[in-house]
Amino acid sequence: MKSKKYNAQLQGMTAEELTKELTDAKKELFNIRFQNATNQLENTGRIKEVRKNIARIQTVLAQRAAEN
Repeated sequence: MKSKKYNAQLQGMTAEELTKELTDAKKELFNIRFQNATNQLENTGRIKEVRKNIARIQTVLAQRAAEN
């Protein structure tokens, strides 16, 4: 259910907001991987969640590019 709400939120964003969201998610993924490598990460499921969010954002961007 959470992903449906996130997808709906992404559909309502502009292209600039999506690219900003994408860069923020990639930075977060880098930080999470760094924490995991140094054994400081408590919630390892967060890695999978952020990776899927990045894929969702990229999918919305690709759909919009195909429409134009």
